[in-house]
Amino acid sequence: MDANPQYGPRTVEEVFRDFKGRRAGLIKALTSDVERFYQQCDPDKENLCLYGLPDEQWEVNLPAEEVPPELPEPALGINFARDGMQEKDWLSLVAVHSDAWLLAVAFYFGARFGFDKADRKRLFNMINDLPTVFEVVTGSAKKQSKEKSSVSNHSSNKSKTNSTRGSDTQGKYSRGVLKGEEEDGLDEEDEDHGDTLCGACGENYGADEFWICCDICEKWFHGKCVKITPARAEHIKQYKCPSCSNKRARP
Repeated sequence: MDANPQYGPRTVEEVFRDFKGRRAGLIKALTSDVERFYQQCDPDKENLCLYGLPDEQWEVNLPAEEVPPELPEPALGINFARDGMQEKDWLSLVAVHSDAWLLAVAFYFGARFGFDKADRKRLFNMINDLPTVFEVVTGSAKKQSKEKSSVSNHSSNKSKTNSTRGSDTQGKYSRGVLKGEEEDGLDEEDEDHGDTLCGACGENYGADEFWICCDICEKWFHGKCVKITPARAEHIKQYKCPSCSNKRARP
């Protein structure tokens, strides 16, 4: 669907970059953009597929008409199952099929451009270092344990005074880490967050990124992924991530 005749990753790094872009788009559809994704998957429409795009966007569309297609196609007809399942189970099903599609696309490029055994192994190892879409969308016991541990460690650091938090901290930022914090006292906190994954994009915590925690599900998010700035967080008494907000809004 999104194939461009001029576009074609040819190295392991380029294929991995393509994989990460498509993966980020799929995760957006199934987390921060879940309400819009849900509405687009109208069961009254024809068989639909969910596509992750290399630019970290996503689309719901019909499969390519040409046979064989330019790229492997995602699972067809995800919209038909939407109203026949619990939403959580449906999203999990789509996530599993999305993971299978991502691998199919990555190794399609590998086969097309003649990756040898070493390149295929390197590509798989790079992919395998990232959590799957399914793990990000549903959470695994191991991931949840890491997140809770990070939340607990971060909470213990909340009692630090503003003077130990850095000169550009104003007021209380109980849910985030501000850019520019380079005090020695924060090194331990950065390590605490090392294994924490963003609930939207699935990437690791970065010391120079604003970070916010949902007070409902206790998952951490990059501020940029959920469109929350440090200034806006200052005025939020209880933060609810997009997924938790949608769950409370839908009957």
